[in-house]
Amino acid sequence: MSFPKVGDHIDSLDTPSMIVDLDLCEANIKKLMDRLLPTGLNIRPHLKTTKSAILANKLTKAGARGGCVAKVSEAEAIAAAGFDDLLITCEIIGPAKVQRLVELYRKYRNIRIVVDSEIGASAINEALLSSGIKEPISVLIDLDVGLHRTGVKPGEPAMALAQHIAGLKQLNLIGVQGYEGHLQHLHDKEDRREQCLQSMQILTGTANSLRAAGFKIEVVTTGGTGTAEFCATVPGVTELQPGSFIFMDTDYRNAVGTFYSNSLTLLSTVISQQGPKIVTIDTGLKSLTTDSGLAECKDSRYAYGVLGDEHGSLSWETGTPILGVGDRVEMIPSHIDPTVNLHDFYFAHRKGIIEEIWPVDSRGKVQ
Repeated sequence: MSFPKVGDHIDSLDTPSMIVDLDLCEANIKKLMDRLLPTGLNIRPHLKTTKSAILANKLTKAGARGGCVAKVSEAEAIAAAGFDDLLITCEIIGPAKVQRLVELYRKYRNIRIVVDSEIGASAINEALLSSGIKEPISVLIDLDVGLHRTGVKPGEPAMALAQHIAGLKQLNLIGVQGYEGHLQHLHDKEDRREQCLQSMQILTGTANSLRAAGFKIEVVTTGGTGTAEFCATVPGVTELQPGSFIFMDTDYRNAVGTFYSNSLTLLSTVISQQGPKIVTIDTGLKSLTTDSGLAECKDSRYAYGVLGDEHGSLSWETGTPILGVGDRVEMIPSHIDPTVNLHDFYFAHRKGIIEEIWPVDSRGKVQ
């Protein structure tokens, strides 16, 4: 079987295949840009969702400025694929990872990083000093604004870290980052907004304190798909990091509603009839993640169940059209980021005709 090509119909795809409805995807991008660009803030989408330099460039053409990645290895892959204006949003700790950062920065000087400890900052500084690279790397202090996952605590700990960074020749402190990830999926919009504003007060208050102490804080970056609209209303925020909006998933849809559409689905095939109202499809744990609950069939009349690595089930109530062996269905992921990480390519189609094929550049890049 030959590899799918532009112009093919999605009916010709083997399954499971990750397909993107371009009309819905482009509408999602336009909705986000129409909502956030008028605020004057920079939009730096988080590419841990798409893992694609092609999509990073599409977002930039739509108005974004740069992108975010979670890990050094993601930055390596995305930069090598043609997009290097990247903020690495996770701490870079350990000799092997620090050395990879040095080699990455040697090639791509647009790379930015975050730190939340003196130990981490000093190790990166020493490695850069030893490398012979003279240009300091741009650094943001990662601040804990309530997620309690990473980040230095606000107040004196953040001030002490800023003072430490100021004494390091190869690090140039340019801003602060605070991610309120614990709020992204709160279902009560007003509760999500109020808690987000509290987190933003921690973030912008710390930025102001650092400026008052003489530090040049230019970037205050934050936000996700579930909170960006609230973050954008807070004076002092300069940059937003939404990611999942481009494809969405059932977890975000259940929390924030249907402003953005589920533009990405998994095309699947019924491979076995197991009863009068239940069939088996070729889409299991190797194709769809379950950390945020089960995926859903695009046709909500069919309920999904996991049957193992390779298989899932679809069942239905009496009166629903019967699915048979060979039928195709589309599955909506429950958590988009790790689902994308299971696949090599996106097949982007318009009304069923493949227009573009995008490699998942940073698939499996977890280091």
